[in-house]
Amino acid sequence: CGCDKTTPSLVMGACSVNIPTIVVSGGPMLTGKYKGHDIGTSDVWRFNEAYKTGQMSADEFREAEACMGRSRGHCAVMGTASTMACMVEALGLSLPGNAAIPASDSRRKVLAHYSGMRIVEMVKENLRLSDILTREAFENAIKVNAAIGGSTNAVIHLLAMAGRIGVELDLNDFDVHSRGVPLLANLQPSGAFFMEDFYYAGGLPIVLKTIGDSLHKDAITANGKTIWENVQNAENFDESVIRTLDNPFMANAGITILRG
Repeated sequence: CGCDKTTPSLVMGACSVNIPTIVVSGGPMLTGKYKGHDIGTSDVWRFNEAYKTGQMSADEFREAEACMGRSRGHCAVMGTASTMACMVEALGLSLPGNAAIPASDSRRKVLAHYSGMRIVEMVKENLRLSDILTREAFENAIKVNAAIGGSTNAVIHLLAMAGRIGVELDLNDFDVHSRGVPLLANLQPSGAFFMEDFYYAGGLPIVLKTIGDSLHKDAITANGKTIWENVQNAENFDESVIRTLDNPFMANAGITILRG
């Protein structure tokens, strides 16, 4: 799966039959390049405003748009597609590192190969979705969504996935479990960098390791190990992309639920 709605829809389909399941995301596209600058799909709004105000010509707008999609893959920013790829990894439905490997990177195919090997073992073990998609897994995902500055669409999709597998989850859970979680990922549209940078910095395992003390560490994942066991060897290679707890991109992030 890959883009915004294919990830939750395929997971929900698998939930309906509750069989052993592993997710392989399509991966983000390479970072766009335009006139010496990195760009992504979220820049189209800025370019549109520049065009409407006469700061950018129609030809420049078309060229910038063409420079945005350099390879196959979903959007290169932390939009809903990247968010849901991170959510399936945080939920434990994929092998570690799945969320951020660029679509055109050879390691995406390696991950797919290992996932094919692992699903055979999962069938033998009868490790089903209901064993992985527990209440604790969803709480972990909500916290991770706060730490990565994920899309608000994650609320809709996580609630739908939880409902399909039979886990009670409601809007208030996003308020409760997001509270106090720092934003660590300095990624567009909230920050400066792109999913390709996120992968080179260490990817989602770094985020999981960094906020580990607030997670349910014993949540089981698709490879049979716990979420905490999977990230013990994770190393942050660029703290400007994935910040630390003592130097977060934003001290208190997450999703706040407003009523009235």
